[in-house]
Amino acid sequence: MSDTTFDVIIIGAGPVGENVADRIVQGGLTAAIIERELIGGECSYWACMPTKALLRDAAALRAARALPGASHAITGELDVAAVLRRRDSFASHWNDDGQAEWLRGAGISLFRGEGRIASARRVSVTAPDGTTRELTARHAVVISTGSSARVPSITGLAETIPWTSRQAASAATIPGRLAIIGGGVVATEMATAFTALGSTVTIIARNGLLPAVEPFASGLVAASLEAHGVTLRLDTEPESVHRDQGGDVHIDLADGTTVVADEVLVATGRTPNTGAVGIENVGLTPGDWLTVDDALRVVQHSGEPVAGEWLYAAGDVNRRVLLTHQGKYQARMLGDSIVARAKGTPIDDSAWGRHAFTADERSVPQVIFGDPEIATVGYTVAEATARGLRIRAVEYDLAAVAGASLHADGYTGRALMVVDEDRKVIVGFTIAGPDVAELLHAATIAIAAEVPLDRLWHAIPAYPTVSEVWLRLLETYGREA
Repeated sequence: MSDTTFDVIIIGAGPVGENVADRIVQGGLTAAIIERELIGGECSYWACMPTKALLRDAAALRAARALPGASHAITGELDVAAVLRRRDSFASHWNDDGQAEWLRGAGISLFRGEGRIASARRVSVTAPDGTTRELTARHAVVISTGSSARVPSITGLAETIPWTSRQAASAATIPGRLAIIGGGVVATEMATAFTALGSTVTIIARNGLLPAVEPFASGLVAASLEAHGVTLRLDTEPESVHRDQGGDVHIDLADGTTVVADEVLVATGRTPNTGAVGIENVGLTPGDWLTVDDALRVVQHSGEPVAGEWLYAAGDVNRRVLLTHQGKYQARMLGDSIVARAKGTPIDDSAWGRHAFTADERSVPQVIFGDPEIATVGYTVAEATARGLRIRAVEYDLAAVAGASLHADGYTGRALMVVDEDRKVIVGFTIAGPDVAELLHAATIAIAAEVPLDRLWHAIPAYPTVSEVWLRLLETYGREA
């Protein structure tokens, strides 16, 4: 067998690319994967893992302080150096030897360097030493190069050398003053983390805080951030930024005020990593998000597949859902479908079928690891309404659930389920409160399986747990009927 010809070539060895390759090999085909940075990608080194490690110690300390006996035993503050050391360990000290070993063990060929599409089913790889070789795919090429932080065009911002999520996740020291531009997930999580680690934080968010979640959930997070000393500058935006000779960053806002900080973190969204992938050689524009059809085949703006049906895109780069776990879901389904097509076996792309990507549309789960945590899956009230569904929203105060009151004194939280009244199934769920992340999968199963409300009455939550909120939501739904 040629060492340059494979059944499938994957450009990008983050969690999405790794999962595509694994499913390809598990299906009996050969796979090559190309990576220009660290194997494991953004999530392993600059996002999911290190950021949650930054947040975890503070969350545990808050939980202990919410109990009188445990609080009495606490005599000090967070050991910041220990938090950063633990963060470093979860980022594998930015070394990917372990990931490379996993690829070898899985039978996946690794090529380090820049992968570029040269022509149909052909990919050139430029190694770090400048040498180039060309690989050929028998069946498919998959682009899974992910996304990077987008730095907006604000006068002077680039010259200040701002932080992005990468610098925040890997920071070796904690700035005394941190300004954050943006009000989304990265902004709120890093505000929570850096405030706990000793920074004085200001958030500047023209569109408000967490605008994509239910208002009650974003409201709880806003109140908590302010209670912990975070300054919220909402409904305004930076007009210019500069760093003075002493190193201070000055952010001039549209309302005429100025925020001064030691560092500025830009958290204003993502941009696709397609600038150097060679998509211009198949008629696409470098730097654009990749549009895909229902099979994740890359298509032109007209909807026609690019240069035949051999080019696919999975994960952030196709802009369907910019979440690691959802990209891995796409990867598993895509790998299996490529194998099926290569072997001529049937494709099941019906709703919720083995080769379908239905969850991308109907049951995307997400946890925002702030204080309090927000866990969501499916549609918000606004999204369900926009889709034309006839819905009823049911809310319940988590503080009234016995398990929550036992979990922490002064427990504050809320849950909401969105019911499709025509089918009598749940299509959306949001819960906000301390330590609610692990409650999310029950809602994900209820939505993905389209469990009728009548059947959910038979799913009895153990007492006394926070999961009893399910019973209370159903009771409230019945009383309101």
